[in-house]
Amino acid sequence: MSSKSTVLITGASTGIGATYAQRFAERGHDLVLVARNIEKLEANAAKLRQQAGINVDLLPADLTDETQLQAVETRLRDDASIGILVNNAGGNVGGTFVTQSVGDLTKLVTLNATSILRLSHAVAPRFAEKGEGSIINISSVLGLAPEWGTSVYSATKAFVLSISQALQAELGQSGVYVQAVLPAATRTDIWNFVAEDKRPPMMEVAEMVDAALVGFDRREGVTIPHLHEEAHWVAMEAARKALMQDTGHTSAASRYLAAN
Repeated sequence: MSSKSTVLITGASTGIGATYAQRFAERGHDLVLVARNIEKLEANAAKLRQQAGINVDLLPADLTDETQLQAVETRLRDDASIGILVNNAGGNVGGTFVTQSVGDLTKLVTLNATSILRLSHAVAPRFAEKGEGSIINISSVLGLAPEWGTSVYSATKAFVLSISQALQAELGQSGVYVQAVLPAATRTDIWNFVAEDKRPPMMEVAEMVDAALVGFDRREGVTIPHLHEEAHWVAMEAARKALMQDTGHTSAASRYLAAN
């Protein structure tokens, strides 16, 4: 058994989640892998056990199913060996807001946002009491781009960014680290519903995850692997904070006052 903390990773059967599993296994961490596809989980686990000599537990679960989501919450609450949570599971729905069904959109919100809220809430008290632990939340740069035509997906990713920053501000005082990772276009299965000739240039998954882990090791609150000019993010955060400082007035702005 590894002397390092166990890592629980959702959406661990393919893509970003499977690559996080590979990288944490290479670092000597035992794993708990969560996903719907048990066959792919078993194949990944067998490979990781052989290559890295670590323990891998499988927890098949559809995080949009209440009972199965509760099972993952229980594991996070009760398993004191788990010291890192990677909230990676997510998806998208083809079409536009007016053509997508409300059932599909509600399920998307449950997967992309509600599950991250609940799994983080399940583990945060234990982490805070212990004074250590890490939560990695996979958001997206589309969380910063509501105008790009993926309305509900972008909204869920904005939620992930916001709650990650809020939890880092709150839990960081207790020694807990929360990282939001904001990839841009990355070659994963989420693009399967988009025709090949309609897809943008993409970063390979391994490069994205490796960059995100550099940010993790540096304890960045927000990591944007595709962003080359860090000054753009710094300026955006400075502008946001300046805007908030300018909202503490008790009278309406002059542009909203009725003309005399």
